[in-house]
Amino acid sequence: MDKFDVIVVGGGPGGYVSAIRAAQLGKNVAIVESNHLGGVCLNWGCIPTKALLKNAEVLDIVKNASKYGIEIPKYTVKWSKVIKRSRDVSRRLNKGIEFLMKKNKVSYLPARGKLIDATTVQTTTSNGVVNQISANNIIIATGARPKWFPGMEPDGDRVITSKEAMVQEKQPKSLIIIGAGAIGIEFAHFFNTYGTEVTVIEALPNILPVEDEDVSKELIGIFRKRKMNILTNTFVDKIERLKTKVKVHTKEGQIIEADKALIAVGVRGNIEDIGLDEIGVTLDNGWISTNGFMQTNIDSIYAIGDVAGPPWLAHVASEEGIIAAEHMSGKKPEPMKYDNIPGCTYCHPEVASVGLTEKAARAQGYDIKIGNFPFRALGKAMAVGDTDGFVKMIYDAKYGELLGCHIIGSEATNLITEAGIARKLEATWHEVLTTIHPHPTLSEAIMEATADALGKAVHI
Repeated sequence: MDKFDVIVVGGGPGGYVSAIRAAQLGKNVAIVESNHLGGVCLNWGCIPTKALLKNAEVLDIVKNASKYGIEIPKYTVKWSKVIKRSRDVSRRLNKGIEFLMKKNKVSYLPARGKLIDATTVQTTTSNGVVNQISANNIIIATGARPKWFPGMEPDGDRVITSKEAMVQEKQPKSLIIIGAGAIGIEFAHFFNTYGTEVTVIEALPNILPVEDEDVSKELIGIFRKRKMNILTNTFVDKIERLKTKVKVHTKEGQIIEADKALIAVGVRGNIEDIGLDEIGVTLDNGWISTNGFMQTNIDSIYAIGDVAGPPWLAHVASEEGIIAAEHMSGKKPEPMKYDNIPGCTYCHPEVASVGLTEKAARAQGYDIKIGNFPFRALGKAMAVGDTDGFVKMIYDAKYGELLGCHIIGSEATNLITEAGIARKLEATWHEVLTTIHPHPTLSEAIMEATADALGKAVHI
């Protein structure tokens, strides 16, 4: 039996990052992954979807080139090339992670892993070869997969998940998206940009329901102007599959027809058949329970990323992986905290946030000051021709603490980092406001929204 210091089961953004960090700390590490390194994020999630969304951005620029003084009377969309570029990006990054494994002397075992006991993992290759390896510590990083409710089971053809949505051989003329979280909204934007007739169905009162209500309302208005059919407070009863289309029946009595239906109602942890029940790893509502250092109820076993529960974000998985690797190596990392995690949705306009929403801040009893600054009043936004959206800053009125930042607009997913750093450093409105922001930039909107919170706004 091969012996390692650390075995990582799963090669996604949590798994491979934890493997590299453990190797950097002098550990002899093996990573067990039955599919491609990079996990869902690199192969079927974060990265390929962003490649598709970049394609949509270019198409949008072409369609609106006349406002920049450029006339493009004719253009042709090559759908197969749209899809191929996304897959090519994933393949190149996948090879890059294989290189990182070799560079850091991590043993990559292309097999499925199953825990036998607190220090042993059974590996099974695609051609059925079974082996056992052992280690002082094991990190479970098996991720998650799309979930669905009874009556909306995907078949990979008429009813699809995000994975099939990325590799459609033909562009659907019409598409119903069930679920208006980040995944559903990104695909709604993508397909709508290419001319697909899109209907979004969300059971909750707002799309992007975890975001600040003002942001959600702004985005729904923008999407409706783009002729998307957005249905909130609407529950799906069943999906009827026909030869050339689907019919989605809602509990409110509506019947909506389209070429296909995309299920985007969340994820479930990959906890089956990896030995958890046999060795007694504690679960909580389908997710592996951990402490602040990502340690399970069995001291030698850690769990990170999506399989350890929300928030289901790649950057969360990577941070959890680093904390786990450092903790098992005798370092003293800060425990994982979830109150300063940026959330990003890469539609257009982009949406990004960190910290408390207005509703949450009031519910926690804060007396708050709120500042808003619209991108349409920002010189850089006007110059680049992208003026939808705003920045909303939420401060504690007593101490000036930055409680939350919510952005809908161009480059929101890049801009949000400033607010995250400010919160990490426990900055107040004074530090944000008196930090000189370069002009003209989009980042000025954060300063301007802070000024608005204090009644000092100059440009609105």
